[in-house]
Amino acid sequence: MKKGLKTIFSEVSGQYELVNHVLTFGLDIIWRKKAAKEAAKADGSYWLDICCGTGEMIQNLANIAGEEVKIVGADFCFPMLSKALEKPCVRKILFTLAEANSIPFPDATFDLVTISFATRNINPDREILSDYLKEFRRVLKPGGYFINLETSQPKLSFLRKLFHFYVKLIVKPIGLLFSGSKAGYSYLSFSIPRFYSPEELSLILRQAGFNQITFRSLLLGIAAIHTAIK
Repeated sequence: MKKGLKTIFSEVSGQYELVNHVLTFGLDIIWRKKAAKEAAKADGSYWLDICCGTGEMIQNLANIAGEEVKIVGADFCFPMLSKALEKPCVRKILFTLAEANSIPFPDATFDLVTISFATRNINPDREILSDYLKEFRRVLKPGGYFINLETSQPKLSFLRKLFHFYVKLIVKPIGLLFSGSKAGYSYLSFSIPRFYSPEELSLILRQAGFNQITFRSLLLGIAAIHTAIK
């Protein structure tokens, strides 16, 4: 599966941001800013954005971080990282090629770990997702913050069905039109309806050892920001 995902993200890296903006009507840009504001509560001097992709969240973190904060971006797909490296940024960012279940840093390194719109990609099942989350927790310092921004499931049944209908009807053809990758957006349209409700994800975070878990639903529940503390 990892090899397949790496191929998918290599294929879509060039148009990845554009397609996301089109599919969400630009709301993903606003949501990342909101998640970054939550992340700013972490303080500290060493931040990690895991599965950083093309670096959109990194830019938001860099814009709010103090002068003393060092920021690391990690991703398993080199073409995505290459796009991140092309971005102008207000500070120097360290990027590293790394798998999310084997982060190349010692225990208790970071004050903050963030992930945005990538948790679905490390979710073959609950147990495996929990293992990934444990790895994120491992590299956090005691008291460190974990911020998760991801699609979610609206609580109201008719809204949930409407959201799933939109994903099924629109995501694949629009993704194919802009990116040329049929596999990439077939995968996206498959994974979004099968991801967890915010309450379910909160339980998985607790299973992974996190505490003080809260979440903020976005746009009637189609996305959510989870905050958790080690």
